[in-house]
Amino acid sequence: MNAKKLVQAFYKSDALIDPKVMETYLHPEVKVEWNSTKGLIKMNHAEIIAFTTELSKAYVRTKVRISHILQEGDMVSARYSHFVKTIENPREEMLLAHFFVIWEIKDDKLFRGYQMSQI
Repeated sequence: MNAKKLVQAFYKSDALIDPKVMETYLHPEVKVEWNSTKGLIKMNHAEIIAFTTELSKAYVRTKVRISHILQEGDMVSARYSHFVKTIENPREEMLLAHFFVIWEIKDDKLFRGYQMSQI
């Protein structure tokens, strides 16, 4: 699978709320740098899985709508909006945030991620 298709499959999957699915997409040495409204967050493999586990406790559904996606070699950039349905209100879809991410792919896995988000 090429890098762009891998990133598209990742965001179409339940990886953001299912640690087992997330595990299938992550390189063992994955690192993410995330500039969020809370500042710079750096996560490794274990921290990403723990974060996904926490999200799974709050959200029953997640949907990513990609508006732009570009590939150059093993690098993929995507602009997307992330929507969720909470456990408290599973019928209402809420916008969680808008994101821009650059993924480096290695061994057909997500290896390095650099992302920014805005609520």
